[in-house]
Amino acid sequence: MSEDSASTETPTPRATMGTLVVAVLLYTLARLALVAVIAVVIYFVGKIVGVDIPVLVAAVFGVLIALPLGMVLFKTLRLRVNDQIAQVDADRSARHADLQSRLRGDEE
Repeated sequence: MSEDSASTETPTPRATMGTLVVAVLLYTLARLALVAVIAVVIYFVGKIVGVDIPVLVAAVFGVLIALPLGMVLFKTLRLRVNDQIAQVDADRSARHADLQSRLRGDEE
């Protein structure tokens, strides 16, 4: 069954700086939205229970809770960003090596 799933997978397109920026932006916005949602939940649960929680305290706890939770919830986004960073870096290294070889006068 693993052979069937491997044959139906579409090849991932090469990452460019533009696609990398979009992926990083999407991942960042998802993490910030998670922090905001957790902070709002903490704030309003405190209000419902009758405890006055300052917004700053709710935000700090939102960040602390969202850090590990975001790593788990947004794993696919994080892995996409990591893959695109590796692709962009490999392309940059290849261009650099090509430029260096041309500057040395090496034959192609």
